[in-house]
Amino acid sequence: MSDKKQFAVLGLGRFGRNVALTLEKLGYEVLCIEKDEDTAAHMSEVLNNVVIFDIRDAQALDQVGISNFDTVVIATTNLESSLMATMLCNERHIHEIVVKAIDERHAKMAKKLGATKMIFPERDTARRVASQLISNNIVDYMEIAADITILSLDAPKKFIGKNLIESNWRGIYNVNVIAIIRNNQTIVTPPPSFTFQANDKIFIIGSQAALSKFEQDIAN
Repeated sequence: MSDKKQFAVLGLGRFGRNVALTLEKLGYEVLCIEKDEDTAAHMSEVLNNVVIFDIRDAQALDQVGISNFDTVVIATTNLESSLMATMLCNERHIHEIVVKAIDERHAKMAKKLGATKMIFPERDTARRVASQLISNNIVDYMEIAADITILSLDAPKKFIGKNLIESNWRGIYNVNVIAIIRNNQTIVTPPPSFTFQANDKIFIIGSQAALSKFEQDIAN
């Protein structure tokens, strides 16, 4: 096994295939497991490593060396298969078990069986769209923990010409600027004297509540 983090994606529906394709484009090795032969055959044309079997099959999981993978993404929409695969991965001491949740009930059961992270694709997409609708400045966001999110946005007009001290985002909103892209150059942890300019792309980190307050303010 290489030193680079390795992933397995269980289930190649729309969500699973997009995760797998994105990871491969980023240069990671991805094992894809799908029980439907037609789907597997189709996805084999665009993914490097697709195998066919039922993810509830413990022996088959062992044969492909599932315990050697750093992260397993359980993307199936079948509740029974999802929960069984979660339990099997947990029994094999996989460090990170990410489960696509059908609903809150599914999430609660999966966590009890060993899931380390839950993904709600429809809900998260809705939140992203809502954030973009609230403010023209919001570009995107990425949830990195249960209540911690990185938000990327264009420099708000009301803050252009002000530096980080004058803007006081940490004091007012409890969010921190972690990076700024200006003229294709990335400035990580900019100094307090850094002054915002038009066309700056800003990355901030904070809790969902703090970012929500920030978004509402810059939208006004």
